[in-house]
Amino acid sequence: MKDYYEILNVSRDASQDEIKSAFRKLAKKYHPDLNPNDKEAERKFKEINEAYEVLGDPEKRKRYDTFGHDGVNGQGNFEGGFGGFSDIFDDIFDFDIFGGGFGRSSSRRRGPVRGADLRYNLDLEFEEAIFGVEKEIQIRRSDTCSTCNGSGAKPGTQKETCSKCNGRGEVRYAQQTPFGQFVRVATCDQCGGTGEIIREKCQNCSGTGKEMKNKRIKVKVPAGVDTGSIISIRGEGEAGENGGLPGDLFIYITVKEHEIFERKGNDIYLTVPISFTDAALGAEIEIPTLEGTESFTIPAGTQPGTSFRLRNKGVPNVKGIGKGDLYLQVEVKVPTKLTQRQKELLKEFAKESGEPYKGKKGFFNKVRDAFSN
Repeated sequence: MKDYYEILNVSRDASQDEIKSAFRKLAKKYHPDLNPNDKEAERKFKEINEAYEVLGDPEKRKRYDTFGHDGVNGQGNFEGGFGGFSDIFDDIFDFDIFGGGFGRSSSRRRGPVRGADLRYNLDLEFEEAIFGVEKEIQIRRSDTCSTCNGSGAKPGTQKETCSKCNGRGEVRYAQQTPFGQFVRVATCDQCGGTGEIIREKCQNCSGTGKEMKNKRIKVKVPAGVDTGSIISIRGEGEAGENGGLPGDLFIYITVKEHEIFERKGNDIYLTVPISFTDAALGAEIEIPTLEGTESFTIPAGTQPGTSFRLRNKGVPNVKGIGKGDLYLQVEVKVPTKLTQRQKELLKEFAKESGEPYKGKKGFFNKVRDAFSN
């Protein structure tokens, strides 16, 4: 008698998962339904099942490894039918019943199916994203047919129970084999699994129960949204099937850039140019904010690149809790055209400050003078 390990083409130290995997592969290859009237395939199929009956059971396998075929004493001859294999064959072949009662039984009639979700891309101005806005958008989607109310049947008529599957949405095909009766379950090809037949279809939707419609929807955009924010609106997606709920509408936000403000999270950054004199002596200037202009005092001696923080002058948190800050960065503007008088005054200023004007000395001379002072 042929060795069971050779039949399944596995090593003697193969794991139970490896044995099961090998069996599934070979069983599908040589199954009688896939090889009709093939006596050799039928013989191999029986051989494969006999081997798995022993090697698939850890206790039987242990006896087989110790005593060989005498250790299992015919326990692999399939006298008990296919009961132990129903879970594997369910997975491989979509069989519902094995040999008069094994396996599982379930109805395949199509139940409610939720509609698909929709996506809409919405562009916002910078201020609209900051303060919030209400927008009206238009989408095109499948909706419940207004003529038949989603039944798919012509008004005044009704759906009929499918005569082929008796409303179950599935049909069973029985086949007698040398190993027992196999019952294969498949979706009914007459009703498509719905269990119902439409004799007279609705002319508006051609029996689908849905029609394409344009719909305008008002969208409330909360303050503080940013590029990448998503607003979901329940029930505004595609219509469902067989009484299923509609999908949802997801609105993806893109915010346009601002001319002077730069946003990072909930904080706003602003660069303000000031004169050399204002930076040195200090000044009160008008600066723009998200709410409008306001006065701000530049302290005397402000250096180029200095940043000031104005608390709670940034973007509102989209959840309604607090605000970000406004960061004001100073850019000192150096005059490029000076009168002779202005030049003289700056030289005097430099001399008075202990930093005499060095004129048109070469770069290395300037470096040497700087380190020698």
